[in-house]
Amino acid sequence: MVHPKNVALGEIGLDYHYNHSSPEEQGQAFQRQIDLANKYNLPIIIHDRNAHQETMATLTKQARRRKVALHCFSGDLPMAKWCVEQGFYLGIGGVITFKNASVLSQVVKEIPLQSILLETDSPFLTPHPFRGKPNEPKYIPFIARKIAQLKEITIEEVARVTTENARYFFGI
Repeated sequence: MVHPKNVALGEIGLDYHYNHSSPEEQGQAFQRQIDLANKYNLPIIIHDRNAHQETMATLTKQARRRKVALHCFSGDLPMAKWCVEQGFYLGIGGVITFKNASVLSQVVKEIPLQSILLETDSPFLTPHPFRGKPNEPKYIPFIARKIAQLKEITIEEVARVTTENARYFFGI
């Protein structure tokens, strides 16, 4: 039984950057975690670092009809479009404010706002101009402002839609 305050399972997924365990071990653990989310009908928040193809393959096989958010999305535009087609959300955090975020900026421009969740990854990935300091939820407006700029809409629209997205995703 899951505690009623649990609204999602995550971060779960694959990290081929640090390789603290083999890809096979990570894949098996990832599959078991998705099985757990399926058993309890919970949305899943995905950690995907340097494992885009394997993440997409696993989600295709095991996460059908599951609410999915890709935390700190780091894929390219084709992956983003695939995620949108699946009904998944892309977590966009402080990286969008970095000067070298051209790929992520293109992703944000191209995908619908209805597929975006705002996030901090606190204490990491602090938005510009606060890089080097611990990240905090109070910096979310900097992320929203950058998304508004890229999409040429108001920050109020970004706030309204992404709040609706989060409420739906987490069932709150």
